[in-house]
Formats: sequence, structure tokens, C-alpha cells
Amino acid sequence: MIEIKNLCFGYKKSKNVLENVNLNLKKGCIHGLFGKNGVGKTTLLKLIGGLVFPDSGEIKVETFTPSERKVAFLSDLFFLPEELFELNITIDKFVKLNSVFYPNFSKSDFENYLQEFEISNTKQKLKKLSYGTKKKVLISFGLACHCKLLLFDEPTNGLDIPSKSQFRKVMLQAMTDETCVVISTHQVRDLHNLIDSVLILDDTNVLLNATNEEICNKLFFGICDTLQSKEEMLYSEDDVRGLKFVKENTENQESELDIEILFNAALANKEKFRELFS
Repeated sequence: MIEIKNLCFGYKKSKNVLENVNLNLKKGCIHGLFGKNGVGKTTLLKLIGGLVFPDSGEIKVETFTPSERKVAFLSDLFFLPEELFELNITIDKFVKLNSVFYPNFSKSDFENYLQEFEISNTKQKLKKLSYGTKKKVLISFGLACHCKLLLFDEPTNGLDIPSKSQFRKVMLQAMTDETCVVISTHQVRDLHNLIDSVLILDDTNVLLNATNEEICNKLFFGICDTLQSKEEMLYSEDDVRGLKFVKENTENQESELDIEILFNAALANKEKFRELFS
């Protein structure tokens, strides 16, 4: 679905945010995009969405080049930014004005997603809604557009605990085999049991890009009472239940992916992770 070759981009000529990035992201998957502040997550989303243009290299979304901003590409793409705009119009008016740009938009699905988020009054003005409620309206609208490519930047920021559960529910309802979703977030636990693959950016490039299955085939995530063989562990940290750790899965054991531990382990063992997942 998304193929990136030798991508370079910088807001200043003297420093690249992304450098020689090569990446493939499949459709039918929800890809979790992680990284420290300022590492280029939002920039990567904007490049894929055609909001900023590469300095060099190539991005392809199916047959489209995002920087060309063709109508057929834009009508099958929805981008949810972290910073939301102020609009002095009602939810109904927003939908009427914007749904015409998305040929697959379903008003009934939009209304169903709003119900999941417990939003019933569409006569409210967006400007007067809380940040979290605006997020829920735009998430509902984006999913109802039934685009093949969904780019979400920190979608769960501003959502309360019940709304985060509702977010996971509506995301799974909207997914199809033709949909590619990329979610950038610092809220690692919000994506638990939702994403299909993990993409970690570090130091202008990709540190890890692997499916959950690939990760759990190569790594074992566990909890123990005491630290017994630290040299075998890639990373460990204290938890209320004991010591959480990750190590190489040399014995083909089954375990459940822990995204937070994975992220910390990857940053602590960059060369090892590149070797394991090259």
C-alpha cells in the first residue's frame, strides 16, 4: 500500500528530520507509529499524506505520488491532525460541507460512530465543543469516509478512559482488508490489542518495522519475581506484579506483545534490534 524509498526531508537545509528512509506498509493493517518527541512521526504522516514534500527520495501510495495531490488520491485519504482547527459551524454543517469530497462517505455509519461515542446533538457548534469531543466527531467522520488510507496523529489525546475503549471498538468496526491505518501516538497503552504492526522511528530513520507476529516470534515478553539472568535480557523494569522483561525468543515460546517494553528495549538495544529485524 505504502512504499517509501530513500526518503530525505528537513525543515532546514542543515538538518534532516528523516534521512534515507525505506519503508513498506501493508493494507489491511493498523500500523502503530512510535518514537520520542521530535523524531519525525508527524512529519512522516504529513509526507505520506502529501502535506509536505520530500527533499529527495520517493513515496508511493498504491499508484499515487502524494506530493502530486491528485483528486483520486485525496478523496481516498483522511488525515486527523493532533492540533484541531476552530470552526464556528455545527457538526451537521461540517459534514455537509466536507462529505462531498469523499465519494464513499456514509452518513448512517457516521451517525452510528457518533452513537458509540455517546454524541447525539449534531446541532452543536464545533467551536464550542471540548477538545476530546471534537476528536470524537472527527474520528467518526474520518471512519465514515471509508478511505483506503487513514492517518491519525495522537487520536486518543483528550479522550477519557471510556472514550479510548470506544475508539478501539469503532476502529476495528471500520477496518477492512483494503484499509491501511497509520496511528502516531505516545499513548502506547491506548493501542494495546488494536495494532497489527509496530513502526519505531529513531535518529532520522526506522529502528523497527515488524508485525506483531514477527516480533513475538523473535522476542519473548515475560514477568518474573526476581532478576536471575540479566545477561539474557534485552530490557527489564519493575512492575507491581514483579519484573517485566523482554529477551530473545530462543525457545520458540508464546508470549503477548508489550508495546511499552518493546519500545524501551528497542531504544536500549538499537544495533541488536536492527540485527534481529533486518
